[in-house]
Amino acid sequence: MTDVPTSQPEHEPAEQAPVEESVVVDAVDTASVDEPTAAEVEAASVEEAAPVEDAPPANDSASGVPTSSAVPRAMPVPRPPARRAAVAALPQAAADSFGRVDDDGTVSVREGDDWRVVGQYPDGTPAEALAYFERKYVDLAGEVTLLEVRHRNGGASASDLRSTLKTVRERVTGAAAVGDLAALEARLAVLDAALSEASAEEAQAQREAVDAAIAERTALVEKIEAIAAREPKSIQWKQTTAEVSELFDQWQAHQSTGPRLPKSTGQQLWKRFRDARSTLDKHRREFYAGMDEQHRAARDAKARLVERAEALGSKGEDGIGAYRTLLDEWKSAGRAGKKADDALWARFKAAGDALYAARSDREHADAEESREKIDAKRALLTEAAAVPQEKDIVKARALLTGIQRRWDEIGRIFPREAERGLDDELRKIEHGVKAREDADWKSNNPETKARQNDMTQQLRDAIAGLEADLDKAKASKNASAIAKATEALEARKSWLKALGG
Repeated sequence: MTDVPTSQPEHEPAEQAPVEESVVVDAVDTASVDEPTAAEVEAASVEEAAPVEDAPPANDSASGVPTSSAVPRAMPVPRPPARRAAVAALPQAAADSFGRVDDDGTVSVREGDDWRVVGQYPDGTPAEALAYFERKYVDLAGEVTLLEVRHRNGGASASDLRSTLKTVRERVTGAAAVGDLAALEARLAVLDAALSEASAEEAQAQREAVDAAIAERTALVEKIEAIAAREPKSIQWKQTTAEVSELFDQWQAHQSTGPRLPKSTGQQLWKRFRDARSTLDKHRREFYAGMDEQHRAARDAKARLVERAEALGSKGEDGIGAYRTLLDEWKSAGRAGKKADDALWARFKAAGDALYAARSDREHADAEESREKIDAKRALLTEAAAVPQEKDIVKARALLTGIQRRWDEIGRIFPREAERGLDDELRKIEHGVKAREDADWKSNNPETKARQNDMTQQLRDAIAGLEADLDKAKASKNASAIAKATEALEARKSWLKALGG
């Protein structure tokens, strides 16, 4: 069916608006015209009023030419200033080279050496008829330009642009428009080749991205599987639970932001991740179930220890030994959980504190009672200071013995540290007297004296013999014999002097 506009302006549908006035439109060869901007191309989508094309004119039954009664003359349609400027910018010669209008208003477009009818415009001038179909060409050229701009700016993927290019090519092929349709198809062919190459690059990049995503998700799977393979008893569950939660968050983030994996690969990796996570959940539940049982047993055992410790309260200080035994049992009873442990330990410690408080009270009372004893022992130490000054060892021992007897009669002193300090001072005096007694015994022992006298006599005899040998050596004037006899004689004399002989 030919494209015939009707003459009913009040029912005319809108057609796409032209590009902005600043854009020079060449309906013959768009390559020679400045390329419109993206905003200008978008403005081209605004519709303007134009003659409708969906109702054929009424033909004369005999001639087939529209009659004046059926098809009144088309009313002039007002055009926006931008559209008028675009049409006015078309060189007439160039426009005529791609379109022609027959006398009956039939409009044809040149395609190579042939002409193809694109529609009819019977009630307007030839210039208006050409302008109408040339505007359709401008719209198609704007769509092609928009595709080129989108590809050049990289705002859309090549695969999406190829899909749009296919739709635009279908509209360009056999379009009811006047202009260099072959040039548009050539531009689409060049763009299609570029998009094909870009699509291949995008596909390669997509494959590489998918491979990297598979490697990343596989690493997450291997990490959680390594955690699941650990011995459950050796796992620190609080830390491990945090690690598993972090891995799961990473999985979800990667799944939502990363490239889409092949279905079979994604399902396989997720199954491994899910199975490892389920294994860990099972081990964690078993661990805490066992821990609950251990806590229950420890809680019961410690409760019994608390009761036994509290029962020792009536014994006072005497119950401290038994309490220490209970404390050893407490340490080996295990943990009953923080809350239960804290409560039971507070009771157990209070029972022990009562026992140690009883001992502290007793020691305090003993310390008060020991003040007089401390003064008495210090007085004895002052008296004992005269013992080392006594030259007669027998009298010194008698004086010390009397002091020791009165020391013991005073009794024990508290605290123990004060008693040890006083005892150490008296012990120094005792050691001094003991050392003097040992020395006196050694010098006055009869057996020692007898041995000493016997040795003295032997030395005297040896000295007499050495003196005779020395005289002989001197007589013979033997220097070596004189030196040897003299050395031996001096040694024997020194020994005799040491023995007091």
